Amino acid sequence: MIKKIKLEDQLMEINRGVVGILTKKELIDKLNEERPLNIKFGVDPTAPDIHFGHTIPLQKLKQFQDLGHNIQLVIGDYTAMIGDPSGKSETRPMITKDQIEKNLETYNNQVFKILDKNRTQLFYNSSWLSQFSGTDILELGKNYTVQQLLQRRDFNERIKNNKPLSITELLYPLLVGYDSVHLKSDVEIGGTDQLFNFMASREIQKKYGQKPEVVITLPLLEGLDGIRKMSKSLGNTIGVNDTPEEMFGKIMSISDDLMIKYYGLLSNKTAKEIAQIQDGINNKGINPIEYKETLARELVTRYHDSEASEYAQDNFNKIYRERKNPENLDTYNIDYSTSSLSIIELLRNMGKADSNGEARRLIGGGGVKLNGEKITDINYILKTKDEQTIQVGKRFHMRLHFQRI
Repeated sequence: MIKKIKLEDQLMEINRGVVGILTKKELIDKLNEERPLNIKFGVDPTAPDIHFGHTIPLQKLKQFQDLGHNIQLVIGDYTAMIGDPSGKSETRPMITKDQIEKNLETYNNQVFKILDKNRTQLFYNSSWLSQFSGTDILELGKNYTVQQLLQRRDFNERIKNNKPLSITELLYPLLVGYDSVHLKSDVEIGGTDQLFNFMASREIQKKYGQKPEVVITLPLLEGLDGIRKMSKSLGNTIGVNDTPEEMFGKIMSISDDLMIKYYGLLSNKTAKEIAQIQDGINNKGINPIEYKETLARELVTRYHDSEASEYAQDNFNKIYRERKNPENLDTYNIDYSTSSLSIIELLRNMGKADSNGEARRLIGGGGVKLNGEKITDINYILKTKDEQTIQVGKRFHMRLHFQRI
């Protein structure tokens, strides 16, 4: 049931963190109908886990949900087989149905850490798209021209560079557009990289006699490097399923500038509170690390719980402030047949280096510590005694246990 909230208050909440709304007038007209709107968000399960970048639209959905609107979460199990070509410079390999089903096993649990499961309509687009006949495809295809599709920059670039562009990729915007037709969506949200697909959805809805959906675009979240879009393939993500310690440590590793952006896009703090944080850093001499810890606590609590958040913070402080080993370390068992083991062998056996050269570079860069002491000798030989601890990088810690074979 739609909540009786003033229009200006709804708009203020909806506008937070938004890049653009197409169009604001259409949104106001729909909100003035005083009925629950159908808010669509589509996700292709091309990987088993979601990261913080994926949570930005999910949090916007939660805002709409709290305002009393219908949430249409569309799992693109059919379109995932093609793969969204947005921003891709070459054809993606088609993902199999088995891979999609395996990825879906973890999606629901992760998504509903943010959304209220009981108030979310969950759809799989295979339930209607897999029923399409050849006639249905022809009917859909006539609603959009090749010229319109080739206005898409990444398609155009591939043609200019003589790179393959498959017919299935050309169909992708039309198929996700039909999702909006089937669901009679009023609003669709997503990243700015999806704008072409959203524009196609609006046109296709009009062709099928529906009012076009309002499009709300959201910013893309930079990963831990602070430069590139958060992406698992780039290794710069914070995963929703990361352990509390991993999540806390990764958040603490981001730059101060990126921290402010993360507050704006990920935190539940108000715009006024975030402005006060910025003022505290710029004008009041408050150490940014205090605000970073607050953000880390908030996000770890959201995806785990307050107890895990407190433990993660204590663990972080022991490692990085008190220079102590974390509690409850996992144990790595080492089978050995000689009385010694080189540090390079250990790094390779643990999977922390793929080659001797990589292990040497890791040691040379100061990335390896044994019992809290930095290892600088690439020929270092470990003593085969228990209760030693090894640290590789900032977040990998392990207790060593030796057993002779």
